[in-house]
Amino acid sequence: MSESVGWRNLEHATALVAGLVAGGVRHSVVCPGSRSTPLALALLRHSEVRVWMHIDERSAGFFGLGIARANGDPVVLLCSSGTAAANFLPAIAEAFLSRVPLVAITADRPPELRGWGASQTIDQIGIFGSHVKWFTEMPAPDEAAAFADHACAAGARAVAIALAAPAGPVHLNAPYREPLLPADGGADIVAVGSAPVVLRRAERPDPGAVAVAAAHLGGFERGLVVCGPQDDPALPAAAAQLAAALGWPLLADPLSGARCGPHDRSLAIDAYDAFLRDMDLAAALRPAAVVRIGAIPTSKPLTTFLAHHPPAESLLLDNLPDWRDPAFLTTTVLDGNPAQSCADLAVALTNDRTAPLASPWIDQWREVNRQTRSAIEAELARDDEPFEGRVFAELAEVLPDGAVVMAGNSMPVRDLDAFFPSGPRRIRFVANRGANGIDGVVSTALGLAAADCGPVVLTIGDLSFLHDANGLLAAKLHRLDATIVVLNNDGGGIFSFLPQAAALSPAEFETLFGTPVGVDVAGIARLYGADFQRPPNGPAFQDAVQNGISSGGLSVVEVRSDRARNVARHRAIWAAVRDRIGAAARG
Repeated sequence: MSESVGWRNLEHATALVAGLVAGGVRHSVVCPGSRSTPLALALLRHSEVRVWMHIDERSAGFFGLGIARANGDPVVLLCSSGTAAANFLPAIAEAFLSRVPLVAITADRPPELRGWGASQTIDQIGIFGSHVKWFTEMPAPDEAAAFADHACAAGARAVAIALAAPAGPVHLNAPYREPLLPADGGADIVAVGSAPVVLRRAERPDPGAVAVAAAHLGGFERGLVVCGPQDDPALPAAAAQLAAALGWPLLADPLSGARCGPHDRSLAIDAYDAFLRDMDLAAALRPAAVVRIGAIPTSKPLTTFLAHHPPAESLLLDNLPDWRDPAFLTTTVLDGNPAQSCADLAVALTNDRTAPLASPWIDQWREVNRQTRSAIEAELARDDEPFEGRVFAELAEVLPDGAVVMAGNSMPVRDLDAFFPSGPRRIRFVANRGANGIDGVVSTALGLAAADCGPVVLTIGDLSFLHDANGLLAAKLHRLDATIVVLNNDGGGIFSFLPQAAALSPAEFETLFGTPVGVDVAGIARLYGADFQRPPNGPAFQDAVQNGISSGGLSVVEVRSDRARNVARHRAIWAAVRDRIGAAARG
């Protein structure tokens, strides 16, 4: 009897994996544990699945997130029972809000052992709550004739739901009774059951809805196309096509993919974060209509600008049921794939009228953008002292075509937005801006590296680096290539820009927000076998990054800065922008 339990467990796991593979799974991140043995073995034995072992479930979740973000393909996360499952939650939440397809599988004790004090047993039913698109409790394998067919179909269904727009994570809880495997390991077990073929529904917007949306937009000259964070590689060219058809500037968040690349960038505006801080100028540039694409923009000056100067018409291009509009400015929602919506709108607008490619409105935005970028470059050229914003301007000069830049949250992603200019090279920018946490950033970047999507450069603050230092083990175990730039200001640098810095005493501020920890970045790098450099200035920094990319392996480049000086430099640059723009730009 007990031997047949082990056989059924492995047959069930093999069928479930067959369904996952039929749905498109090619990568799995597996954490060691006993209760998950049938599934771990089934994944390892499947010829079409790459197994990435990871000892830390929290880091593993973000590592899988990085792989899935790289190409949009579903990735399986597998862990044992108990608190192991709970450690997936941060990555699951980020995946849900960032629309990344993950299939989290948590092994579990069978129902008869739950609530009776069995070891390594917690309540895993719905543990991820509303942060997953779908949850199902898999039945413990038994003698029912259809149990393998059910497992195979459930695997295919899980992947289909994870991929359906908007994409996101799903959760399967899989209980297994002991013995977990047959005595001989069950090497002869083959997959049984057949997975259904999923014919995906079209994401193209309704033609009638496109005509209505085009009619709403067609009468406005003073409009903006605002492209926020998103991962669809087809979107940048389509957004540029729409901006050209409308004759409007394209405000290109770096995380949108629209700022850099070979697509048409003639209408791209890349310095809005600096010049929209000027309230008078912002009032002069108020739009009558806006098309919003992607998630909320990274730039707070931009979101504040739109909230303070609400347009008469605000069209949101998104896949329902999601509705990303926390300022409640949307007047029209066009449901469908955003890239396809852009392309269809552009055709409808072009057929209806010929939008001017030059106008006083466009000329004003272009000139303000040019003057702002010039002022920033002049300020950066005054000296070569270590400055966090300078890092991104210097990266723009040395990154090769096809590079991937991952930006940590808090200050790095904001400085990326402010200081990385538009350019023709294919530079992909990634950040975990769904939940905006500082956790798991190192592991996400290494997941991108594992997917082999191009040279990966991570820019990250010292606290976030320390928060996920354990994730560096993946680079050592799997021989991954990545260059990590640690912006070390010994604490939480972003808080120095907030009102708390002025309202509290220095001692109170340092205790609650500055949080200096004196982390030894070089020591951490050595612990995980990484090359380490601490360049003294800008030219040496560029050499360090280029050497890290060309030499391969894991490279850590530390840039030390002073928090107070960093704030002063930012504010000096913003003041220089205001001075450069002057009264002429406002008119």
